[in-house]
Amino acid sequence: MSADPRTTAPSLGRLTAPAAWQTVDLISDLHLQAAEPATFQAWRDHMVSTTADAVLILGDLFEVWVGDDAVEHDPFLQSCAQVLRQTAQRLHLAFMPGNRDFLVGPAFLSGCGVHAMSDPFLLEWGAQRILLSHGDALCLDDKAYQVFRQQVRHTDWQTQFLAKPFHERLALARAMRVQSESQKHNGAVYADADALMALNWLHAAGADRLVHGHTHRPADHPLGKGLRHVMSDWSLDHLPHRAQVFRIQRDGHMLRMDLTPNAPDAV
Repeated sequence: MSADPRTTAPSLGRLTAPAAWQTVDLISDLHLQAAEPATFQAWRDHMVSTTADAVLILGDLFEVWVGDDAVEHDPFLQSCAQVLRQTAQRLHLAFMPGNRDFLVGPAFLSGCGVHAMSDPFLLEWGAQRILLSHGDALCLDDKAYQVFRQQVRHTDWQTQFLAKPFHERLALARAMRVQSESQKHNGAVYADADALMALNWLHAAGADRLVHGHTHRPADHPLGKGLRHVMSDWSLDHLPHRAQVFRIQRDGHMLRMDLTPNAPDAV
């Protein structure tokens, strides 16, 4: 019998932040793609201008990723890589895979100067212990997706997929995307994070805050004696506009920086 994921202790990656850090920016679910230039522009502008000491990307930076070799075929991905390289030259930049871009590989990340983060990942910063996740592993009620996730995160599946010709991989990814969009149009309701599993993760990490994306439902929720913060997705090419940076400060203060047009600096 397989272990209950709700009560199984997760394997944690961790980063002990330098004491000199003052600010860390968290972003997720940008779904960058050539067809949405305004979202790309907002992301690029923030990356080149942020005064944060670190930017941690918690998954789904890209709408789709079919292998690191996609960059050589795609000028848009080349532009994204350039932004990452420029940013990594002046601050700590790290990436955690999401459900859209779990095939981003170490060759691409190292070539851009980006550190890899596992999921979940613990940020230790002075007295702060903040648990980070993309969030898709927590959505247990989405049973069909969890079966799919277990399949595609397996090394054998990834090896076989990446061995296929580039255009075949791209066609398969587009077919999966069409199926996903069809479910949205048919009124599918997406699962939220499982509260028991999230609380177990928090306790296992010795943390009091969990920050994740994936669900596209930005909000703050009580979680035992701690808090669960859900980050915003980004979309500036379609209404309603959404683009938040979740900023953590050295004193423990957290704020949501709204980058949508005409928005206040923080909410």
